[in-house]
This record gives sequence, C-alpha cells and structure tokens, in this order.
Amino acid sequence: MLERSDHITLSLPVTGVSNNEDIAHGTIIPARKSLRRSWNQLPRCQRNLIILGISAMFITLLFLLPTQLLNKSVKQNALSGDDLGHYKDLGNILLSNRVEDIATKSLLNDPQNTGVNSEALQDIPEQNILPAPEPQHQLSLQQPAQQLDLSKNIENINENNIESNKEDVTRVESLENDRAEIELAIQDPNLLPGSKGITIEEFLERIDVINLPQKQHFHGARNERQVAVVNAFKHAWDNYRKYAWGHDNLKPISETFYDWFGLGLTIVDALDTLYIMGLEDEFADARKWISESLNFNINRDVNLFEVTIRVLGGLLSTYHLSADKIFLKKSIELTNRLLPSFLTLSGIPYSDVNLATLTAHAPKWEPDSSTSEVTSLQMEFRDISRLTNVSLYERVVQRVNEKVHILEKNKGLVPIFINADTGNFRKFATISLGARGDSYYEYLLKQWIQTGRKENDFLLTDYLTSIDGIFSKLLKRTPKDNHVYIGELIDGKNFKPKMDHLTCYLPGALLLGHHFGLPDSHMLLARDLLDTCYQTYMKQPTKLAPEISYFAVGANEDLDIYVKPNDAHNLLRPEFIESLYYFYALTGNHTYQDMGWIIFQAFERHAKVTHGYTSIGNVKNIFNTRLRDLMETFWLGETLKYFYLLFSDNPKEIDLEKWVFNTEAHPLPIRKN
Repeated sequence: MLERSDHITLSLPVTGVSNNEDIAHGTIIPARKSLRRSWNQLPRCQRNLIILGISAMFITLLFLLPTQLLNKSVKQNALSGDDLGHYKDLGNILLSNRVEDIATKSLLNDPQNTGVNSEALQDIPEQNILPAPEPQHQLSLQQPAQQLDLSKNIENINENNIESNKEDVTRVESLENDRAEIELAIQDPNLLPGSKGITIEEFLERIDVINLPQKQHFHGARNERQVAVVNAFKHAWDNYRKYAWGHDNLKPISETFYDWFGLGLTIVDALDTLYIMGLEDEFADARKWISESLNFNINRDVNLFEVTIRVLGGLLSTYHLSADKIFLKKSIELTNRLLPSFLTLSGIPYSDVNLATLTAHAPKWEPDSSTSEVTSLQMEFRDISRLTNVSLYERVVQRVNEKVHILEKNKGLVPIFINADTGNFRKFATISLGARGDSYYEYLLKQWIQTGRKENDFLLTDYLTSIDGIFSKLLKRTPKDNHVYIGELIDGKNFKPKMDHLTCYLPGALLLGHHFGLPDSHMLLARDLLDTCYQTYMKQPTKLAPEISYFAVGANEDLDIYVKPNDAHNLLRPEFIESLYYFYALTGNHTYQDMGWIIFQAFERHAKVTHGYTSIGNVKNIFNTRLRDLMETFWLGETLKYFYLLFSDNPKEIDLEKWVFNTEAHPLPIRKN
C-alpha cells in the first residue's frame, strides 16, 4: 500500500490559460482570468481534495510503470552464479510467483513453467500436491503504462480520497473502542470480557459437553527410538520435579532452579508433550500443579511474546488435546491479564506487561519491540477468541496484522524492530530471518493455514512476497561446497553472510506451504536449506550446531562454514528438528529420521548430565564443551516433542491437515475460517 505525505506543495503559473479545461471541474477557464485567482477562490476543502487527487494520479503512474525496471532489479539482486543448478530459472520463477500469478495459476499444476526437474519431486507424494487457489481479479504489476486510463475524472478520485479518509477515521475510532473495551476488561481479569459480569467459572459451567474439543488419544512409544526419547524426557522431567518443581527452569549441574517469570514455565511448556507421549502419571502431577498453584496475579513484568507462545499456547494446546476445562480457565484469565499490552496509540503492543498491576511498557533498555514478537501472538489469541466468542481477543492481534501489512517493506522483508507508540519500523534496522525476525514470516504462513487457507488473504500475499524477497535479497551460496544459506541485511542494506540456528525453522515452513499448494521453488529452497542446516551440525566435532554460523563469500577462505568463538554455544534448540519432522511427516522418507537420530545421540553424549540436560558453551571441542547449567523449557516443550514425532512409525501421529503448530510447538486446530 502506498502512503501519501501529509503536506504537498503545488506550484502553478500565474499567467492566464486560454480555452483550456479546468482539470478539477471540467469547465472552461477564460484566458483573461488568472489561474491563481481561480484557485484562490475555491474553498479550501475543495483545493485540498484536488491536490490529493492529482497526487494520487501521479503515485498511480509511478506504481504502474512497465516492469522492465522491476525485472532488471530482480536480476541484479538474484542469487548469482551460473552453477546454481535447479535455481538457474529462479529469476523467472520469482516474477511468476507474485501473488497475481499465484492466484491465477499454480506452479504446482504447471511444472513446465518452473524450470524444475521432475525428478526433484519424486520424494513428495502426489496426494500432498493440492490445487491452486481460484483466480482473483487483481491489477497486474506488468500492465503497460500506456494502457492506463489517465483521463479519469478528478471528482471520482476525490470521492475515493474521501472514502479513504473515512476509513482512516473509522480505524481510529475502532482502535479507541478497543482501548475502551480493554480498559473495562482488565478491571477484573476473572470476568469474561463483554459478558456483562459473567465470571470465567460461570462461562465454563455453561459449556455443553458437545461443545468441548474431541479428546485425542495417543498410544505411547512404539519403537526403540521413541522409547529413547521418552527416557530422555523422563530423565529431564524427574530431575526438574526433584530440584525445580514449580519454577521456570532447572539448573541441572548446581541442582537448583532459575525463575524468569515465576510461572512454572517448564511445567506449562511441557504439558502437551506429556500428553502426546502418554506419560499419564506425570501429566496428572502437572495438571494438579496447574489447578492448584499456577498463579498469574504476580507483581512482575513478563514478556508478552514469550508468555503467549509458551504459557497460553501450552494451555490452549493441552485443552484441545485433553478437553479438560481447567486449561481453558487458566487460558482465559491469562489472556485478560495480557490485554494491557495493547493499550498503545498505534495498536502495536508493548513488549512487557505486569500481570498483577495490569500495566505495560516498552523494553526498559530500548523504545522498540521486536517485530517477530508483536507478530507472533495471533494464532494463540485467535484460538482463544474462537473458544470463548470474545471477539476482542482476535481484534487486537488482527489490528497488528493489518498495521504491519500496510507498512513499507524491503521486497516483503521487515526490519527486526518496531515502535509501539508510532507503529513504525525502526529506520535502518537489521533485516533477518533469525532472532527478532524469524516468526513474523512463520506466522504469516501458519495463520493462513489456521484460518482455512482463504484465497484472498493478505497474510498469504505478504508471505509470498517475503519469500520472493528472500530469493532476491538474502539468498547466497558458498563458493566451494555450494551450501545455500540466508544472510542478513545490516542497517537494512548491507549483506552479512550470517545465519542464526533459529533460521533453520524455515525449511520446514517452506515445505509445509508447498504441501498446501505454494510454488515448487519453495520446496526446492526448503531442501537446500535443510541440507545446509544439517551441515552446521555435521561439521562440528560434537555433531551439534552452534547458535550462529558464518559462510564464506570468497574462494580464498579456508572453510565454507565457520563459527566464531562467541557463537559456538548450543541451547538445545528445536528449529532444525522441527524442519526434519515436517520433511518426514509430509514425505514419509525415513532418511530424515536417520538424520535426526544422529543429532539426538549427540545431545545424549554432550548435553546429558546427572540431573537433566544442559545447554553447552562450545560445540567445537568434544573435550571442552563448557556446560552452561541451564535446561531451557523448549527442550521439553519443543525439541524432545519433535524428536518423538519424527521417530514415530506413523507420519500422521499429529495430522497436519487438522493441526498447525505454533512457534513453540504447541498444536492448535485448523479451522475453516
């Protein structure tokens, strides 16, 4: 969307105009009458509308220039090198994959237009290839400028501007209404918002059995690899139970705990893993703690994003799997206590909220929120909105979607910081698919899936545009071993050959999108990135990946992939195991299980200690791994869960046609809208 400036200066000649039409009114202006005088005699409102109309026409002309310039830009920024193999036709794919073309014709149903070798598709079952969305009538960027109707009546443009202004006013009024609703809702977090005084418990009592989720049944470990994962989970859980019960994190070496938010994060994050693994006794203990001891009325600042994806996501997922109302009860109260974050002028939420005082603020060390954090709340808030019929929950996060959608981006790529007060991206901020940027792109895709994959959804538009931006701006390969990787743009423009391990979620997301009908080029990139991520593990003596990898840009460099000392730690992260799981679940190819087994055994060798598992400080030396004495909650909530599902004999143990995982590996149901 193009945004107009608030002030426009228009210089007009002072001489008379003879026998010419007045552009604004379609009337004849006598030659002897000064154009300046005629202009000044118009009411101020009408002059402003004329200026806006003319500005809109010029902007339209600029936007619809012939695409020769666009083609040239894409070619200049595309992945370089003639030896790219299956990327040799990527420039054409990028242009044809724009949303207009996706809506008109799926590359999946016309592989001849992609330049893709059909043998590259052999591992993907035919039933996974779905038809493309129905055509949508959209204005093509490739429409020749000379075909545009430049004689459009200015009055019509003025009317459109008036309607646009009305929409802006309506948007502001809607934001104010939401703020008023939030203020009312947080007066008592134990009431259901908008219900005229109904308590959460009263609401739960009114839920009929037929409206409860269908309870899911799992059969437990069925093979040696799954048994090994369950044993690893129990080793971690039993020691957490012994030394850190009710606290956020276990410190397994010092046999104590660490509290980040004071919400029993490990218990809540691991709830659905316990349920999926069939650990009934452990699940019963966790449920009892949730029911009796989980207290949100704590005078402590918490991070909106982390609490949403770990705690709210864990509670909602477990409610859907178990149909136990206690998890919905806690979910509603928590959501109410998170609402103050959205009391901002822009609708972009603050990053931190105090669950007791019900106040929120930006990070204490800087004014901006992380882009990934404010754009990765939507799946959870939408789900609880549908469960409770409280539209406020969904409206506040949908407003964030809409605001970010209209902001200016770099080929669909976003800076990693955004200001909650202004609602704008930080200028010259880094662009990255790693820390602070990663799940923005993930949630574009997964929200689209969660809501039934609507054909005209701007979330899909933004996702497809961003993947094109990755191809043209961030995608490179190493000079010797041809490893394809995704770099960063420092200050929004200078390329840096650095890739976080967090980015290794992307191969799985790309394949998931391809499964639901997105282009073959996404699948090809997914395969190449999966291989690169795997190599970040295999090239280390420990067979564990570092937090950050760097890549060679010149043939004179010794290593294609190298690690700096400060980046050599491993935090038990799940992203690559998540991608392996998607590849196995969507293809049934057991190779991905074997890759995962090598990595699982590496964790067993280097991260397992007497009283649990710990992150390590150095993956480059098997004799000096520098144990860090902290077991992250996502080890139980994500990494071991994905290992367990990866090693299942049934690729559909969690059916990806029915469930979509949030960014913390908590499955939520896919809905029709």
